[in-house]
Amino acid sequence: MASAIEIKAVSKRYGALQALDDVSITVEPGEFFALLGPNGAGKTTLISAMAGLSRPDSGSIRIMGHDVIRDFRAARMSLGVVPQELVFDPFLSVRETLRFQSGYFGLTRNDDWIDELLSKLGLADKANVNLRALSGGMKRRVMVAQALVHRPPVMVLDEPTAGVDVELRQSLWSFVKELNEAGHTIVLTTHYLEEAEALCNRIAMLKRGKLVALESKDKLLQHGKEREVALKLGGPLPGSLLPRKVREEDGRIVLKLADIAQLEHVLAALREAGVAVRELNVIEVDLESVFVNMMHGGQV
Repeated sequence: MASAIEIKAVSKRYGALQALDDVSITVEPGEFFALLGPNGAGKTTLISAMAGLSRPDSGSIRIMGHDVIRDFRAARMSLGVVPQELVFDPFLSVRETLRFQSGYFGLTRNDDWIDELLSKLGLADKANVNLRALSGGMKRRVMVAQALVHRPPVMVLDEPTAGVDVELRQSLWSFVKELNEAGHTIVLTTHYLEEAEALCNRIAMLKRGKLVALESKDKLLQHGKEREVALKLGGPLPGSLLPRKVREEDGRIVLKLADIAQLEHVLAALREAGVAVRELNVIEVDLESVFVNMMHGGQV
């Protein structure tokens, strides 16, 4: 079976800016995949190349086995993209917008699927409302429906929850998870790293156009070796451990460990000083801390 997305040695330059630098990523069918990076990392450039909106200077991209340049029609049919920007025709209703979008893909009898999308995305009561009258969150839902109107097996969500309320975010993720469970491949870019951590199985990180990480979520989190441990003690912290002290919070002393194996040295120092440990909690590494480390020079 062909990979859902196959990106091989893709580079793209805009004048003096190297937007993408020899990027290679493979996403398998059915994955929920995160593409992360700070502003200017090259995420949107890569998505534009996948969608055929720009051409790489070198390298190749395939969607479900279809080259985005040589076999562009099949590649476009296989991909749905929800862009960051809200782009819409203010004179069309929601239903008219989805019918026009269907027409772009040669789909003339698509009303049953349009009705299902309207229902799933909470837009049924807005079907005949002009887009200019909708809230930003509702317009975002319409854009998701547009990306799905031709039933693509691969979806790219570029900051889909930027600036939307909590209720919409939850309903959108519920729907997207249903799509993924039904077999759709989902690629997500987001600055809400807790979303990527909760939803995605594998994660790629871009930095200044270069791929700096490509791992399963679990393996990526394991690379963050540095840990913090919160201790509630029955006495003062021994002087030998003071250099490890980071802060105090809620009656607990937080120490930094270069590696979890150093916890035994901490406990040995406390036993030697006769200080009882009332409570101990290891503060786990999250995706945000790994991401910050990667963007500030760390390596996986």
